[in-house]
Amino acid sequence: MTLSERLRIQEVTTLSDDWYVLKKTTFSFLRSDGTWQKQSRETYDRGNGATILLCDLEQRRVLLTRQFRYPAFVNGHDDLLIEAPAGLLDNAEPEERIKLEVEEETGYRVTDVRQVFDAFMSPGSVTERLHFFVGAYCAADQVSPGGGNAEEGEDIERLEPTIEEALKMVADGVIRDGKTIMLLQYAAMHIFKDHNPTGGADR
Repeated sequence: MTLSERLRIQEVTTLSDDWYVLKKTTFSFLRSDGTWQKQSRETYDRGNGATILLCDLEQRRVLLTRQFRYPAFVNGHDDLLIEAPAGLLDNAEPEERIKLEVEEETGYRVTDVRQVFDAFMSPGSVTERLHFFVGAYCAADQVSPGGGNAEEGEDIERLEPTIEEALKMVADGVIRDGKTIMLLQYAAMHIFKDHNPTGGADR
């Protein structure tokens, strides 16, 4: 039996359609014991997105951003949030979108990016599926100051810690953004692990 066969949607109400769409759905769900249970859930639909971690292997650095995130602020984070560049797809293909987003936010224009996985980041309430990318960058790739789109309220700073510094920032609670932590851990395990900028594998 498919999941759709276990679901009977009875009512969908739009609660808000301002910035994104918030809906309340009432449905019946067929439980494992064979009984139908009536449930109600709210879903926040902001579209799907993409994020990327750019790596400079020779310098062992990663490209991150710092920006104001009001939801994080009201939940006790009294500082700018450190993140990997990211953005909503807005009907574009994930690879196309993330290349444009990283240039807008950081000023770096990259061409060779690779998707490594995708994930639902908050499946209890948010519909978004996030596509995760990695790619290489160097100083020559910078074509503008970056900073984001001021008309959309963005005021983005750029920082380039080493992978070791970034992982310590995670351990110390300085980096708290989920997507960024996932990408840093991926890079530590799969990109920087065996790379020695002086040549050869680490011993």
